[in-house]
Amino acid sequence: MQRLNRDQIAARVAADIPEGAYVNLGIGLPTMVANHLPREREVFLHSENGVLGMGPAPAPGEEDEDLINAGKQPVTLLAGGAYFHHADSFAMMRGGHLDICVLGAFQVSAKGDLANWHTGAAGAIPAVGGAMDLAIGAKQVFVMMEHQTRDGASKLVEQCSYPLTGVACVSRIYTDLAVIDVTPHGLVVLEMVDGMTLKKLQELSDVPLRAA
Repeated sequence: MQRLNRDQIAARVAADIPEGAYVNLGIGLPTMVANHLPREREVFLHSENGVLGMGPAPAPGEEDEDLINAGKQPVTLLAGGAYFHHADSFAMMRGGHLDICVLGAFQVSAKGDLANWHTGAAGAIPAVGGAMDLAIGAKQVFVMMEHQTRDGASKLVEQCSYPLTGVACVSRIYTDLAVIDVTPHGLVVLEMVDGMTLKKLQELSDVPLRAA
C-alpha cells in the first residue's frame, strides 16, 4: 500500500472540480489544488481576503508582495481576475455563491460535521478565519486531509471531540488513503489507493464505512 502524498491528494481533488466552478481553497493544504487545475479548464478561484480569478502559485522570483491569498501566500491573477473589499468577499461566501470550498480538517464525523479550527489543546492558537462562513455557505464542501494523525488516530470519527466549524456540512473527503462521500446513510468509499482493501481501511477508521 502506498499512501498519497500531499501533491497527489491535491491533484485528486482538482480532478473533481468541474469547468466553470467558483471555488474557494482554504488555508494550508487546500491551496495546493490550484497548482493541479488544468489550464484549459476555466475555474474561478476565490479568496476571502477579496480576490476572484486566482491562478497557480507564481514561479520563484516572480512573487508580487501585494498579491496574496488569505493564507498570506503569493498567488497569480488570471486574465479577468478582480480585487474587492473583504466584506463583499464574505457576502459571496455567506450568500451561497461558491460552488465548492476545499478545507483541511482535524476531524470529520460520520454525519459530516467538520472540526478544523482548534484542537482545544492548551496553548494552541485558534485559527477559524473564514472557515465557518465557507462551511455553511458553499454548495459543496470538500475536505482534504491525512487519514490519520501523527499518532495514528483516525481523523474520521463518530463524533468530533474538537470544537465544530460546521454541522453536517461536508460533502466529500479526500485522504491519503481514499475518497469518501458523506451520505444520509453514512460514509461511502468511492475509491482507495492501490493495495488498500475496505477491511484494512475500516481498521484505520473509527466510523463504519461501506463500499459504493
